[in-house]
Amino acid sequence: MPKQPRQFRTQAIILSRRDFGESDRLLTLLTPARGKIRAIAKGARKPSAKLSGHVELFARSDCLIYKGRNLDILTQAELIEPYLGLREDLGRGAYANYVAELLDRFTADEEDDAGELFALLHQTLARIAGANDPRLAARFFELQLLDLAGFKPELSECVVSRLELQPAPQFFSFEEGGVVSRAAAPMVASRLLEIDFDTLKLLRHLQRSADAWGRVSSLRITPAQHSRAEGIMLGYIAHLLERKLESVDFIRRLRQFSPGALQ
Repeated sequence: MPKQPRQFRTQAIILSRRDFGESDRLLTLLTPARGKIRAIAKGARKPSAKLSGHVELFARSDCLIYKGRNLDILTQAELIEPYLGLREDLGRGAYANYVAELLDRFTADEEDDAGELFALLHQTLARIAGANDPRLAARFFELQLLDLAGFKPELSECVVSRLELQPAPQFFSFEEGGVVSRAAAPMVASRLLEIDFDTLKLLRHLQRSADAWGRVSSLRITPAQHSRAEGIMLGYIAHLLERKLESVDFIRRLRQFSPGALQ
C-alpha cells in the first residue's frame, strides 16, 4: 500500500481548543475524510500570529496539516465560515458548545470517511447560528448523531413487545434504548420515565426528518414541550456515555441566571 502523504489539505471544523505550551494551541478538529484529529497550531495565541483569526472555536477553515509522529501540526489555515451568530449570542454559543462536545464524545480519533458527520455538524452550527429556535436544532442534531453512531432510540414500537405504540402516554427506558408500552412496563426491571404522546410525536418527527430540516424548522415548540423532550434525550445520552456533559451544566446555569439567553 502506498504511504499516506505527510502533509494534506482539508476542511475542518474546530470542536475544541486549549492552550499548549507558551504560545501554541492544541485543537480538536473534525474533517470529512480523516475524521477527528488533534493538531498543534504553532504560535496561535500570539496576537500577531497569522493562524489566530482562522482557528476560532466552532469555525470551519481550510487547513494544511503536517502529520507528526505524536501530534499533527497545523501549518496553514484560511477561515471559510465563522458562523457569526454563535459569537454574537451567548445562548447560541452555548448550544454550539454542546453539539461539539456531544460529537466529540461519540466519535473516535481518525475514523475514515466522516463526511456525513462533517456535513451534519456544519449544517447544525449554521442552524444554531441563524435559526429562530436553536434549541430545536440541538434536538434535531442529537437524533441524527445517535443514528449515525449506532445508538438510534426506538420510538416507533415498543422495545419489549415489538408492537406498534398506541396514541397514549408511554414510558422510555434508557437501558432498553427506547419506548416501552404501558402493557409491557411490568416486564421491565429497569427504571422507566413517563413520556407523553405529544413529546413522543415530536421526537419521532425529528428522527424521521433527517433530510427535511425545512419541515422541522417550521415547528413551534413551547418551553414545556422543549423541557420534556430535552429531559428524555439528555437522560438517554448520559446513560450511553456513562457521564454528564460539561456543556449541559453550563446551559442549565445560563438558563437559570439569564433565561432570555436560551429562549
